[in-house]
Amino acid sequence: MLDAIINFANTVFQPLIDLGAAPMMFILLSLLAILMKVKVSKALEGGLKLAIALTGIGAVIDILTGNFAPALKDFVKSTGIELNITDVGWAPLATITWGSAYTLFFLLILVVVNLVLLGMNKTNTLDVDIFNFWHLSITGLLVIYYSDSLLLATLLVIMLGVMKFINADIMKPTFNDLLDMPESNPTTTTHMNFLLNPLIMLFDKIFGKFLPFLDKYDFDAAWLNEKIGFWGSKFAIGIYLGLFVGLLGQQPATTVFELAFIGGVALELFSIVGTWFIAAMEPISKGITDFMSKRLKGRTFNIGIDWPFLAARAEMWAAANVIAPIMLGIALILPGNGILPLGGIIAIGLTPALLVVCRGKIIRMILIGTIMVPVFLWSGTAIAQFVTETAASVGAAPAGIEEGALITHSTLEGPVEKFIAILVGKAGAEFNLGSIMAAVGALVAYLGLFIWYIKQMKKRNLEYEAEKEKEETA
Repeated sequence: MLDAIINFANTVFQPLIDLGAAPMMFILLSLLAILMKVKVSKALEGGLKLAIALTGIGAVIDILTGNFAPALKDFVKSTGIELNITDVGWAPLATITWGSAYTLFFLLILVVVNLVLLGMNKTNTLDVDIFNFWHLSITGLLVIYYSDSLLLATLLVIMLGVMKFINADIMKPTFNDLLDMPESNPTTTTHMNFLLNPLIMLFDKIFGKFLPFLDKYDFDAAWLNEKIGFWGSKFAIGIYLGLFVGLLGQQPATTVFELAFIGGVALELFSIVGTWFIAAMEPISKGITDFMSKRLKGRTFNIGIDWPFLAARAEMWAAANVIAPIMLGIALILPGNGILPLGGIIAIGLTPALLVVCRGKIIRMILIGTIMVPVFLWSGTAIAQFVTETAASVGAAPAGIEEGALITHSTLEGPVEKFIAILVGKAGAEFNLGSIMAAVGALVAYLGLFIWYIKQMKKRNLEYEAEKEKEETA
């Protein structure tokens, strides 16, 4: 029976996954818009815009990390420090994960769970970000790696999936506020990186209580640009990072200038491409509003897509550029770390969550981001053996890696969840009191922090509603 379900999941989803993220999202969003009675030409327009935006953001990230990596490698060589785990970035890990038959099984289960929760009115988010489901699947594959228990893996995946749907709903007002989106726009995200929100919020509350003076000196990118013009612009922030990386790697002058200019253009392009995601959702927005008004008495309905619609906020990239050299320094001295952060040096697994929780306060984003960096490096180190062996088993080992070398991703989304998966897997394999208590304790603490976070977000959302009522009556 189980084999039949796994085979069915592979038959249904594999053709879509094989297309890649952009073509798949073009098809899914266009079909969804057509089902919502959107004019075919408008539905196709929205789908194409989303595919172009996904392609654009991926290209810019590849340009940035690809050009910075050689300079960073030269820097590490000059220090003589040994960091023997290769940071291959997210793309090879996605390939490795989708190479497992269990990933499509987990996906089928979560699609069913999502539809059931929608039907029961327990979530308002329809998750169409199918490609990025691989982030969640890794946690399940980790459980199987340690315990060989598909049941435990499936239960953990379902739990995290439900949490992602709840989180997508609760974050929606913050997205509207950060991006000036109308409430009718259904854009939200179920991306794995936002499950880091509870831990970030814990530190944010601590800073608010014990270091409130920080807010006197805080600013957002718009304020900085207004006060000092070009020198606080997205162009300039990228240039600073490129200069730093080039000089750190002792590159020739031509390369230093090249990296500075690449950094500048990348930061500006991130902002531009980020606005494309919002535009892509406009055609479906009216269709969903009309559909819900006629059939479901105006019930709110959100579409969960990839996170880069937040790329329009420059604070995310400003924080990423400051955290990048900090991450490199931490990696060189952090006990228990074996990774030189190359593919993940621009920490997109961290900065979107920082933006949402801190709401653009750059000082808080940088300080909390610095605290989070070791969590990512330790997590990436902890899963390196699993990633390497899984890559070999599915025939997806990246080219150019020396035989016997370990691979991982330094800023892979869901670092806390990876540790949870390891503990659950070991508990299932060892089945002794110590390992079971460790897994149960970690799960209780993890869920308790998430419940607390949801309460805090509900308070924030009430504040948004009060502000809106005040504006309407003014």
